[in-house]
Amino acid sequence: MVLYRYKSKDAKGSIVAGRVEADSEVQAAEILEEHGLSPLKFEISSGGIDSLDELLKKFSSVSAKEMVMFFRQLSTLVGAQVRIVKALQILVKQVNSPKFKIIIEKTSLEVEGGKSLSDAFAINPDIFPELYTSLVRAGEASGSLDKTLIYLADQIEKDYDLKSKIRGALAYPAFIILLLFAVGGLMFFFVLPQMTGVLLEAGAELPFATKIIIGATNFVTGYWWVVLILMVTAIFGFRYMVHTEKGRYVVDRIIIKLPIVGKFLQTIYIYRFSHHIANLLDGGINIVKSLQLVAGITGNWVYRDLFLDASKEVQTGKQLNKIFENSSEIPPLVAQMVAVGEETGDLPGILRKLSEFYDKQLENTISTMTTLIEPVIMVILGLAVGIMVAGILLPIYNLASTF
Repeated sequence: MVLYRYKSKDAKGSIVAGRVEADSEVQAAEILEEHGLSPLKFEISSGGIDSLDELLKKFSSVSAKEMVMFFRQLSTLVGAQVRIVKALQILVKQVNSPKFKIIIEKTSLEVEGGKSLSDAFAINPDIFPELYTSLVRAGEASGSLDKTLIYLADQIEKDYDLKSKIRGALAYPAFIILLLFAVGGLMFFFVLPQMTGVLLEAGAELPFATKIIIGATNFVTGYWWVVLILMVTAIFGFRYMVHTEKGRYVVDRIIIKLPIVGKFLQTIYIYRFSHHIANLLDGGINIVKSLQLVAGITGNWVYRDLFLDASKEVQTGKQLNKIFENSSEIPPLVAQMVAVGEETGDLPGILRKLSEFYDKQLENTISTMTTLIEPVIMVILGLAVGIMVAGILLPIYNLASTF
């Protein structure tokens, strides 16, 4: 296959330029004619993008904001009966990310070469996951592509807002904890050695807390390189473990069993499941394929395996609610609602109501977390200060009062 750069005329006589992949100029001309274009000129393209430029642009990213704007604008153009190829060519000029420009341009070429939009999206699964391509394929089949694209834009925006809220709630405690470690490091290396030296020289009987602090100080100052090696080993060991299938499963299993945090994350996973599968089923995608698609976007390998296993069992004729009833990771409410949906024949509608319930629950949980974080941090700081006072300052004060 050769990539050709071409110039042609459309039905209105306007000049249209672009690229098309074909075995020969004759085949390229046939492809253009099938799309209502009259070829004027062909020349072999180097790809349209220099390899150096493409290599550099691979380091750029595609933001959620750009994805939202892309899908919204594409929906508007499709709704206005603009051809997909033309719409993509227009949108290439609207995006800022060099990487996204390349992807949209290549998508345009694929569509121009005869592929559907969903098939063209599927070539870049890192940008357009299988869930997106399946929804777009369903939209193409039902003639509601513009509505599907709007749904995708809304969903990406909603996911981004949720992540932003979680980051916002965790920003303050993360800063405080980082500051606590920084101050603790300075204390261990510069302040505590001098204070503990005074106490040891005095020869007084030291409290148990003071002995622990002195031992920790001596270890950190004398074997700092061991501490550094242990920290680096732990970080890289954890990163390696979560990149293995077994390790990632174990970590995800531990996470969902954590108090408070685990319950919150389970709510996110159930929301994603109910929200996405409702729209997949509404799009005409069968329950087996829907479960497989949802498994890939939950964000937790325990739930991924659960939904994949469920898809296999449903394929053998087992009811989904019975599968969920036997799973400790699925709340009883979900199994009951699924049972109602299967009995009434309105599973998508029931799951949509379920997703709305969990959506509100997520908002309430985040709001509560934001409110409680500050007093919890204050308690932690108070305990840290209390330990320092009890272990170092009180013995020094008692020592000074004896003179």
